[in-house]
Amino acid sequence: MTDNPAEQTAPPRDLGAGSEKYKEKAVAFRVLIYVVVSHLLAGFIWLLFHLGAHAPK
Repeated sequence: MTDNPAEQTAPPRDLGAGSEKYKEKAVAFRVLIYVVVSHLLAGFIWLLFHLGAHAPK
């Protein structure tokens, strides 16, 4: 280390964006979103079949 403040640099900021823990959380969040969206889509399709089967003739 030098005593000259102009030559000192700040340590690099690492917010964890490249770490394994961050990647695991991102994958888990993505899986959660996929599961929720697929269940909503399946529920909507089921609702369409249910309403179609009980439609007045």
